[in-house]
Amino acid sequence: MKKTLASDNYSGTTPEIIEALAKANTGHQGSYGADESTEAAIKMFQRILKEDIDVYFTMNGTGANVTALSSVCPSYGAVICSSAAHINVDECGAPEKFGGFKLLTVEKDNGKLTPEDIKPFMVNLGEQHWSQPKVVSITQATEYGTVYTCEEIKEIVDYAHSQGLLVHVDGARISNAAVSLGATFKEMLVDTGVDFVSFGGTKNGLMFGEAVIFLNTSLSENYKYIRKQGMQLLSKMRFISAQFEALFGTDLWERNAIHANNMAQKLAEGLSKVEGVTITQEVQANGVFAILDRAVIPAMQEQSPFYVWNEQTNEVRLMCSFDTAEEEIDAFINKLNQLTSVTA
Repeated sequence: MKKTLASDNYSGTTPEIIEALAKANTGHQGSYGADESTEAAIKMFQRILKEDIDVYFTMNGTGANVTALSSVCPSYGAVICSSAAHINVDECGAPEKFGGFKLLTVEKDNGKLTPEDIKPFMVNLGEQHWSQPKVVSITQATEYGTVYTCEEIKEIVDYAHSQGLLVHVDGARISNAAVSLGATFKEMLVDTGVDFVSFGGTKNGLMFGEAVIFLNTSLSENYKYIRKQGMQLLSKMRFISAQFEALFGTDLWERNAIHANNMAQKLAEGLSKVEGVTITQEVQANGVFAILDRAVIPAMQEQSPFYVWNEQTNEVRLMCSFDTAEEEIDAFINKLNQLTSVTA
């Protein structure tokens, strides 16, 4: 089956991860996290972040986000996020249904919140008729492929904490953000003061699995119960944690993310030379957003399936992965040039 630019979820699993799964598939080990791989993966995260953290593995990204937020935000509470946030757009109302809390959204052209975006919600605090803001959730890298700098994250955290709010990071593409910034995970998350993070792996080469990491361990007391209620507690936990150990215990995460980001840069460079194409977002991670001529979109989707992000403006989203090849990018650009010259 041909590769696509539709999503980094479309990609397969890296060979190193398959090897890690096969290695974990030997003998009997304890269930629900009482196994050697889970212990090793937790220690690995402690090395790359800090010693005092609590790490919990989940089956998927929606599960990680929803259970994490639900464990700290009561049903009368609210989570402030971008209108483009995955928790607002792509989780089928799961945060509201499972957690019962309200999402307070901000329209952002680039998907990035600022302290100024949070301030308008700091009203009617303590008023029983109003949902009470409890958490700010940011996505790194964002759904628009943009990346918060460490300084921008710290500004959000400092303001949020000054208002008694917690800060959550949806890190589905956190590896792509880290290599884009040239920053360590510690610099991006620990040093900025983030409270808890949904730490992604699936979009960077894992078969399945995410991690919820509490950098502020005072928040995690009841998380294990929420995870169980949320149906995210895998009995054979070693098959998640072994993947994380292989990905982040080596430089595999970095190699995969660098390649995906580089392919996005190559794609953006090629698109910028095609007449009539407008790139709408700064390309900082592994996604490219561009406006194409409506007439060429169906034929281009036959070349390489992708999603139309905005039907009104013909803005499309093109995602690169750890296994995107240069020749695929070249073929896509060549096809677009051919179609553009015909329709011109």
